[in-house]
Amino acid sequence: MTKTERLLALLQLLRCHRYPVTAQRLADHLHISVRTVYRDILCLQQQGVDIAGSAGLGYLLKSDGHLPPLMFSRQEIDALVLGLNWVSRHTDAELKLAAQHALAKIHAVVPDPLTHAIDHQSFLIASRGEAVFEKHLPEIRQAIHQRTKIQLTYRDLKEATSTRTVWPVVIGYFEQVRLLCGWCELRQAFRNFRVDRIEDVRVTETHYPGTRHQLLKRWREYQNLRHPIDS
Repeated sequence: MTKTERLLALLQLLRCHRYPVTAQRLADHLHISVRTVYRDILCLQQQGVDIAGSAGLGYLLKSDGHLPPLMFSRQEIDALVLGLNWVSRHTDAELKLAAQHALAKIHAVVPDPLTHAIDHQSFLIASRGEAVFEKHLPEIRQAIHQRTKIQLTYRDLKEATSTRTVWPVVIGYFEQVRLLCGWCELRQAFRNFRVDRIEDVRVTETHYPGTRHQLLKRWREYQNLRHPIDS
């Protein structure tokens, strides 16, 4: 590996980390010495790359404004194409369009040899068979992003209808069903709601307490105990 290749590899590796990463970890990944990492970090900083940190504390890429465009390997292109094509075939119209736009953007920036991998894909996405109810998913995703409560009209397994106020956490995409996972104020517990049993959704302007990260952490802890679908 030449020095130029090594510096580019180091930049790409730093791009993958949202928190400081130690020189030892960088060295292990790149199969170089820690001393070489220190020299390369200094070289990049002198060239104007905004890398914060120091020896012993770790390094973090603060801004990638001076970096070359992202480059993808053939395997990474395969993974992106496969994932985006699955989204196009198995989700609602909003996400389908977003996946198509994302694939077009990737096609526009990758070198010519990799555009061939996009244009002539080696993957087949199986048909999902029966139609899956997707009607309310855009509104639910909006509430998740905005950290707002939603009001549901929900029909349970006994066909009883109730109104719920829910703090949405995640959407589960399963082969034949979509699940909304969230904190139910009525039950005072986390519940999984089948989207095909949601008759109406209203996104409120009320934020639930705490951050989404905190709510997601609580939900993950709860999931270790049980996985109820509300009935």
